[in-house]
Amino acid sequence: MRGRLASVGAEETLLAEGWNLVLTEPGACATPHDIPLSAQFIAAEVPGTVAAALEKAGQFDRDNPEPLDTRDAWYLCRLFDVQPGDAILRFEGLATLCHVFLNGQEILSSESMFTMHEIPVTLSGGDELALCFRALAPRLAEPGPRARWRPQMITPQGLKNVRTTLLGRMPGWCPEIHAVGPWRPITVVRRDVVSIDNVSVRGVLEADGTGRLSVSLHTNVDNPDIVLRCGDIQQAFEKVGEKHHSAILRLENVDLWWPHTHGVPQLYDFSIVIDGVEHHGGRTGFRRIDVDRGSGGDDFALVVNGERVFCRGAVWTTADIVRLPGGKADYEPFLRLAAEAGMNMIRVGGTMAYETPAFFQLCDELGLLVWQDFMFANFDYPKNDKALTAHVHAEVEEFLHAVQGCPSVAVLCGGSEIYQQAAMLGLPREYWAGPITEEIIPAIAGRIRPDVPYVVNSPSGGAMPFSPDAGITHYYGVGAYMRPLDDARRANVRFAAESLAFAQVPQQRTLQRYLDVPPVHSPLWKSRVPRDRGASWDFEDVRDFYLTELYGEDPARLRREDRDRYLDLSRVVTGEVAEATFAEWRRSGSTCNGALVWTLQDLMPGPGWGVIDSTAEPKPVWYALRRAFRPVQVVVTDEGTNGLDVHVLNETEHTLQLDLELVCLRHGRQHVVSGGRILTLAPRSSETFAATDLFGAFFDTTYAFRFGPPSHDVTVARLRLPDGGPVVADAFHFPLGRAKAFHYAEIQVSAMRQDDGWALDLSTDRFTQSVHVSVDGYRPDDDWFHLAPGAAKRVRLLPLSGSADKKAPSGQITSLGSSRTALF
Repeated sequence: MRGRLASVGAEETLLAEGWNLVLTEPGACATPHDIPLSAQFIAAEVPGTVAAALEKAGQFDRDNPEPLDTRDAWYLCRLFDVQPGDAILRFEGLATLCHVFLNGQEILSSESMFTMHEIPVTLSGGDELALCFRALAPRLAEPGPRARWRPQMITPQGLKNVRTTLLGRMPGWCPEIHAVGPWRPITVVRRDVVSIDNVSVRGVLEADGTGRLSVSLHTNVDNPDIVLRCGDIQQAFEKVGEKHHSAILRLENVDLWWPHTHGVPQLYDFSIVIDGVEHHGGRTGFRRIDVDRGSGGDDFALVVNGERVFCRGAVWTTADIVRLPGGKADYEPFLRLAAEAGMNMIRVGGTMAYETPAFFQLCDELGLLVWQDFMFANFDYPKNDKALTAHVHAEVEEFLHAVQGCPSVAVLCGGSEIYQQAAMLGLPREYWAGPITEEIIPAIAGRIRPDVPYVVNSPSGGAMPFSPDAGITHYYGVGAYMRPLDDARRANVRFAAESLAFAQVPQQRTLQRYLDVPPVHSPLWKSRVPRDRGASWDFEDVRDFYLTELYGEDPARLRREDRDRYLDLSRVVTGEVAEATFAEWRRSGSTCNGALVWTLQDLMPGPGWGVIDSTAEPKPVWYALRRAFRPVQVVVTDEGTNGLDVHVLNETEHTLQLDLELVCLRHGRQHVVSGGRILTLAPRSSETFAATDLFGAFFDTTYAFRFGPPSHDVTVARLRLPDGGPVVADAFHFPLGRAKAFHYAEIQVSAMRQDDGWALDLSTDRFTQSVHVSVDGYRPDDDWFHLAPGAAKRVRLLPLSGSADKKAPSGQITSLGSSRTALF
């Protein structure tokens, strides 16, 4: 139900074809009639961007982007196939300073990329529609209200006065590709005889488990026959004001919507029946979300349907930095991989752009919570700018109206790093806050989505906004600040809305196809490595620091002498850091209630922040996160002279019967000591066991006492289904470090046909680290994993083409600790 003027039963015609793009000098043409016939006309897609149209025409290179904000961009279309008569022209997003002309007459002037416009018009047939996107650079150069601080990461400073995305405006963070054009659909809308508009939807979970679906609307009919229907239950609308009607429908003992890690994301279809004709209204779910801030107010935990949920996931960027698309097909590859990795939260940060309802509908279906920042970041936004205030009201109301029935919307946040920016520059607390995030947005959010918690900014809540031990933080102690791994515990993180940023190396096939250059020292490679503007280091340096810390290798020497090994160690080290960090944060007794990785996907192929590359191929770190995020999980933590603790978690709604095994191996194969426990794990529960309790006697599992030479080099914890069933989760501890646990292992592999495709069974004669599965035409469901002797591991093969081949797959298995390659 997109739009306000005509939402239900309206006829909609998408104006997607027949568009041409013309670029002119700023101000050279006042109206479309001024465009010279000699101008170059370029075919353009709508919705789309100038960058996308130029790229398709071979006139734009995303690797070396030209500025797109220095010229006017005209979009022209003749509406030959649109019938004459009264209609509404709906513009869902125009980036950014846009004048719209119909038959040469200006009908709209828009100055925000984030607002929708609906313009009533009378069409005569064969009408000419023209959109002029004025050059943004001159506006950005104009002096505005004096700012109390200037963020380094965003240029130019004039962006604080213009409502446009910061994507493409953060040197070192993303390509400088400017968002210009009709980036969201343009539609001709014609009302039905019975006009239904301004539809509002609210799904509420009541204390007794009843789902209350409330729908209100406006209509131009005095006594309409309108019914709200959900399943077998229906309720007639009642008149509650001038042309205003509402209906409340109650569903007893409703099935709740859960994040997929904790239950089923149950959705309900509902419809609006007008004079006996049924119109699909959408889908909604019933859940309750609260924030637990603890007895002292310093905590931050999401409570969903009465259960505390450990939130884990990543920060969304965009499905394509050039096109800025908003369709289901664009979102689906990335969001499905997020869910497959065990993520249960996606954050749309304040430096990005608002996504379309299709994004949130997918998150509803997949059981992904959404943390939604409003698009305000880092700047000292003007306090008394009436035009800006009007834009804020319009964009916030528009966004919330579009997602009003979506149960996935879990947190609304005023923006990103505004408070942090001011605090880090030494400004006192009274300078951090402003009316946009403190007053305007929360008032609108409380009216339209009172079921969603609101936070003023990310980060916020501590003595400093970025203090990790209170409220919401952006935690980069492990990561950018190159702290040791135990800082993840010492920092006492409560909730990290950002964390663990590294230059993540993609799979080799991605590099061979899109970035086949020498790593690190090629200018093209280095251009893909993210960095903070003005810093003397980049996020590849951060990754190299942990490569040395965990493996004792010199990255510079490795690059010179063994580039392939350098790349493989770079691929696995960030995953090892992520698994170790989330083990700390998910263990019993941790203060952490959630953490999101920066970022979900890359903007360009290469060593970007993303855990999925820009082609939607999972990077090696994605597999590590998939292991770290398992709802049924075992993790081990080194407690020094207290020994090794084994933590078992069950986040599901089911009671589980499981067998826990713990074994210490010398030379990766000889059993030194072992133990276990038969477990009955209650729903939403965790248990912790000391390794000595599992062994039944003292053993220096962590090699803390050092009574003689070390007796083992790896400890393996496994969680199995009963009676020798398959391994549900495993974890590993390296008392001497990972570099001391490399072994020349022999891996046995066999391929087998399953009902739904192919799988590999892998076994080893001794412990081996970071086993890599490379199969032509397939992606494994696990990769770069550790493999211990004594239990075969089954790896499903997922066809890249979307359909399994009847021919047996072929490929190779390698590992970091051995030069042997297993072929099959």
